[in-house]
Amino acid sequence: MTSFLTEVRQTIVPDRGSEYGPLPPLLVAMTLVTGLVDAFSYLVLGHVFVANMTGNVVLLGFALVGTPGFSVAASVVAIASFALGSSLGGRIGARLGRHRVRHLSTAATVQVVFLAAGVILARLGTSPIPVGYHYALIVVLAVAMGIQNATARKLAVPDLTTTVLTLTITGMAADSAIGGGKGSKAGRRLVAVGIMLAGAVVGAVFIIHVQIVYPLLIALVVTLSVAVTAGVLGRSDPTWVHLES
Repeated sequence: MTSFLTEVRQTIVPDRGSEYGPLPPLLVAMTLVTGLVDAFSYLVLGHVFVANMTGNVVLLGFALVGTPGFSVAASVVAIASFALGSSLGGRIGARLGRHRVRHLSTAATVQVVFLAAGVILARLGTSPIPVGYHYALIVVLAVAMGIQNATARKLAVPDLTTTVLTLTITGMAADSAIGGGKGSKAGRRLVAVGIMLAGAVVGAVFIIHVQIVYPLLIALVVTLSVAVTAGVLGRSDPTWVHLES
């Protein structure tokens, strides 16, 4: 239990001089963004994910056989836009990836632009959102999440992919005492799962009970905060900011 709580604490408030510096809490914040944005896309844009491409491929399968409530076009547009965003994120990583915080700050800043476009579109659209706005929102949000996913992949902080939890949950179970392991990194993994769940819950609450734009607005503020924080951290040059060869 002590080890578990230590892992949770170090994920949220890392020790000074830790291997990844303050990257874990910044990526935890981006994981919250995933829950918020996917709650919006699935509940508002008609059963489509813009961050979870594994789920989106499954939804595409449902749509291909004519299951009511699912759209082939929406899923294809989301997958293609996510791939475009991942390519853009890859280009940013290729240029700045050797310096972790400059990489994260730049990528998050570009992501902010697309999320801001999403907020504007959601605010301008009537309720329910017209079909034309649906596709515009899918494009800008999927591009934003593709950038985020590519960035987290390049930063390579274990168990903090920000958009995918399948391997995280698998590792948590397989490495547990029941699975014959030592419970390695269970604390960090549980934080990742819990924060994405929290994002989905908060997003759904705002969509159902308040206004649909709020999950995107919160996601925008969180991402902007990450960009600014990383930018401030990038002014110094501690050892952890440099990606090892």
